[in-house]
Amino acid sequence: MGEMAGALHVGGRDALTGERIDRWIVDGRFVTEKVAGAVTVVDDGWLVPGLVDAHNHVGIAPGLGVTIEQARAFAYADVAAGTTLIREVGSPVDTHPLDADPRCPQFVRAGKHIARPKRYLRDYGVDLENPDDLAAEVTRQAHAGDGWVQVVGDWIDRDVGDLAPLWTRPQLDAAVVAAHDAGAKITAHVFGYDALPDLIGAGFDCIEHGTGLTADLLDEMVRRDIALVPTMIQIENFLSIADGADRFPDYQANMRKLHAQAGGVMSAAREAGVRIFAGTDAGGFVGHGRIVDEIEALVAMGMPVRDALDAASVGARRWLGAGVFDDGDRADVLVLDADPREDLTTLRRPREILCSGIPIVTG
Repeated sequence: MGEMAGALHVGGRDALTGERIDRWIVDGRFVTEKVAGAVTVVDDGWLVPGLVDAHNHVGIAPGLGVTIEQARAFAYADVAAGTTLIREVGSPVDTHPLDADPRCPQFVRAGKHIARPKRYLRDYGVDLENPDDLAAEVTRQAHAGDGWVQVVGDWIDRDVGDLAPLWTRPQLDAAVVAAHDAGAKITAHVFGYDALPDLIGAGFDCIEHGTGLTADLLDEMVRRDIALVPTMIQIENFLSIADGADRFPDYQANMRKLHAQAGGVMSAAREAGVRIFAGTDAGGFVGHGRIVDEIEALVAMGMPVRDALDAASVGARRWLGAGVFDDGDRADVLVLDADPREDLTTLRRPREILCSGIPIVTG
C-alpha cells in the first residue's frame, strides 16, 4: 500500500496466541498490508484487542438524570481502563450521540429495560401495565437500540416478599419471536431460580447475572447456545442489598444464599460449556472503568487466564459481531509490556490504549 499521511503502525505479539502481529492504522481502521511512511507507535509490545464490557450502562448513575455529557465522561473512564466496546444493556438516556466521538467505545445497545410497575428500579426503563404488551414493547426497544433488547426477568415482588418472575411463559415466547423478527437478540436480568426455566425454555439469547442457575438449566443453555454474563463484581453487592431489605426476610435470605453460591454456579457453568463473557454492570452500584476487576473475578472463580482474557476481548467481540485485527476493523488495541497470560496485572498499566486509532492518555 502506498504512503498515507497520518498512518500509524503497531507491532508485537498477539497476547492470546503469542504470535507476531503487525497492523497499520488508517482513518481509525486496521490495515493488514504495510503502509509506507506510517509512524510506529510500538514494535515490541503485547497486543490485546480493545477490551469488551458486555454489561454496562453509561446512561445510568445513582439518582438518575444522567446527561449525555455525563455519559460521555463515564465512557471515557471505561476507555481509560481499556474498554473500547460496550454492550449497553439498558439505559434511560439515548447514548447514540456518543457514536460520533472517536474517543468513546463502540456501542451495541439494548434500548431501555422492559419491566412492570414497581418491579424494577424506578424510572430506569419502561413499565408495562399490561404484561401481554411485552412482545410489542420488545419490538419498539429493538428499533431503539442496535442489536439487543433486555427484559427484567425477576425482581422483588413486595406482595410475595421475595424475588419472583415478571412474565408468563407465553409472554416470553412471544417476546423472543418479536426480538428475532426485528433482527435483535434478547437477554434477561435474572438473579434467582424461579424465572430461569421459562426464560431458557423460551430461547433467550443470553442470561445476565444468573446466580440461580442449576445443573439441568446449564445443560439446557449449552444445548441452546445461550450465553451468560455473570457480572461477578456486581454479585459482590448482594450482601449490602440484603442488609437494606429488613422488611422482606425471605428476600434477604435468598439474596444471601445467591451470593454464597455464586462462585460455585459460575464454575459449574464454565465446566458445563456455557459461553461466558465479561461484564461489570457499571452504572448503578458499580463504578465505571472496572473491566480488569471483572476479568480477575472470572479467574478467581476458576476460569483459566487465557479464557478470561478471551471472554473480555476476542471471544466477546466475535459474539457481538465486532472486529478484532482484520482489514477494516476499528483500530482498538491495548499495548502491554508483558504477557497478560503470565501477569494479568499488566492489564492495569498498558503502555498504550488506541481507541479508534487515537492514543488515549491513561495516567
